Amino acid sequence: MTGKETILLVAAGLLGLTEPIWAGDIAEPGGYRMDEYRAPVPQTLQGAKVVTTAEAEALWREKKAVFFDVMPNTPKPANLPAGTIWRATIRKDIPGSTWLANVGYGALSEETANYFRQGLAAAAGPDKSRAILFYCMTNCWMSWNAAKRAIEWGYSSVIWYPPGADGWERANLPLEERKPYVISNRA
Repeated sequence: MTGKETILLVAAGLLGLTEPIWAGDIAEPGGYRMDEYRAPVPQTLQGAKVVTTAEAEALWREKKAVFFDVMPNTPKPANLPAGTIWRATIRKDIPGSTWLANVGYGALSEETANYFRQGLAAAAGPDKSRAILFYCMTNCWMSWNAAKRAIEWGYSSVIWYPPGADGWERANLPLEERKPYVISNRA
């Protein structure tokens, strides 16, 4: 590679015109990632298809996959002192996605696992062969963990989009504000 090509490649990366560069060869762990969720991720997920921004955009435009954002959400603490100002984080994600907050941790409580299963079924339906795509942020293991868990639960068309919402935004694709999915308690 010439000096000019190197400079152009670096400039394109800084401007967000290229896909994120993975930090070397990160090996897939045998199980789930249990800590340090914002760190370089592998380029693969056994049993899943890994897609670029262009491929994710095509799936989105053609409505060929159900999109799931798994970014964590911090709810307002119940015991805030009177007069404390609380500002919830605004989440912007890929339009039409279902935000299944907090389902990407390595260990899930039974309650969170049930929330995850119900959210998957509500958005994707009962057909476990339907294409489902998971994302979070660039270098976020939450989406890797969530996609791995869906595979283990028998979903056969799992797609993982490692660049996440910020990769989508870098490509100047639309985002919209989203609130976390809430289970309906209707009888």
